[in-house]
Amino acid sequence: MTMDRRFFLGAAAGTLATMAGPSPNQASAQKARAAASGQSLDYRNVSELRALLDARKISAVELFEHAVGRIEALDLRINAVVVRDFERARAAAREADAALARGERRPLLGIPMTVKESFNVAGLPTTWGLPAGRDWQAPEDAVAVARLKAAGAVILGKTNLATAIADWQSFNAIYGTTNNPWDLTRTAGGSSGGSAAALAAGYVPLELGSDISGSIRAPAHLCGVFGHKPTSHLVPQRGHAPPRSPALPTDLTSGLGVCGPLARTADDLSLALDLLAGPDDPEAAAYRLTLPPSRHSALKDFRVLLIDSHPLLAVESDIRAALDQLANKLGKTGAKVARSSPLLPDLAESARLHTRMVRNFVAFSRPPEFFKQHQEEVASLRPDDDSLKAWRTRAPLLNHHQWLAGEIARARLRQQWANLFREFDVVLCPPFSVVAFPHDQKADQEQRTIDSRSRDRRCRNPAP
Repeated sequence: MTMDRRFFLGAAAGTLATMAGPSPNQASAQKARAAASGQSLDYRNVSELRALLDARKISAVELFEHAVGRIEALDLRINAVVVRDFERARAAAREADAALARGERRPLLGIPMTVKESFNVAGLPTTWGLPAGRDWQAPEDAVAVARLKAAGAVILGKTNLATAIADWQSFNAIYGTTNNPWDLTRTAGGSSGGSAAALAAGYVPLELGSDISGSIRAPAHLCGVFGHKPTSHLVPQRGHAPPRSPALPTDLTSGLGVCGPLARTADDLSLALDLLAGPDDPEAAAYRLTLPPSRHSALKDFRVLLIDSHPLLAVESDIRAALDQLANKLGKTGAKVARSSPLLPDLAESARLHTRMVRNFVAFSRPPEFFKQHQEEVASLRPDDDSLKAWRTRAPLLNHHQWLAGEIARARLRQQWANLFREFDVVLCPPFSVVAFPHDQKADQEQRTIDSRSRDRRCRNPAP
């Protein structure tokens, strides 16, 4: 018989439960499944769970017990949920049931979810995987977390991440390695790898992550779920800061980094973004930002640009094939699909600029020895070396004038994209250059490589 990925994980969870014997949590999860007319809850989306809760066909406590049972059955091997807050979550689920019984209805009331470890949750550790952050607990919730709780979410705990949220793999000295639920020998991605793995493993339907250089999008791709990097400044970042740092109402990344949702459906991403978006202001709830609707309601009306390659990096053939298949299906619906456009900004220039500015930002507060080493490495580069590695090496040494020049270049690229989106509604492109790759935790990130089957070459896998 054939077995899809959801069936495989469900069967795995059942096998582990049978071997261990039914615990109270597993018994409650079985009760929850029965209450849901015999259909598994493992991969239900928010709207489906919302309907069950509102109709009182299942309770928030039963959903909580089901999620906890699945985490306890599977996460010993996946290692996605690294900070667990089950006691307080159970109390929140009971409060949700009481509210539902009173007739209250909120978008996430009684829905279990987890959040990336880098977000402050009052009373829980925020370490960013850094040993210096060990034993520090946040005094209050991040704005994004507070908004999810206000919508009724039951926060079960926090998920694993890359050290200092600066790697395309999720491992660190405090919590260890998160494995991809579909293949434990491969990475779940980074830096929001635990977030994507928790969704892919069927623990929760919704997650909160962050992204400066693919940290939502890459794990979502590698784990087969949905992720969204919102427009800069759309979701407040206060409370998403390194351990022991003040929660300031400012974006220290100059719009490079954002907070955003991950989910198993696009509809759930849209719901979460509506709840998260809006100014960082105590009165924001009174004038919460209303995001514009889609330009069209039928696929046949969309104008689509497909980009399946990159001038600086090979894209694996499996990914290009999937995009081609999607483009062909869209074309059959009547959508206008183009595979090139003179309006497309220079992707090589964009990559070099992004690398330059992100690497400069992440070098902030590094010790003098770090900059001395980079000065020596830059001195050894050829003046005409235009490789991404050379740009990464030079980036930490940008002066203020060079940074401002970068901001001007960003503005120019934004204008070019705005012009393109007058002609197209959607741009389809690879979320990452490869599928999930084997764990590679060499300390020197410049020595990490990824096999790329598409051009019989090996691609560098440094930190983003």
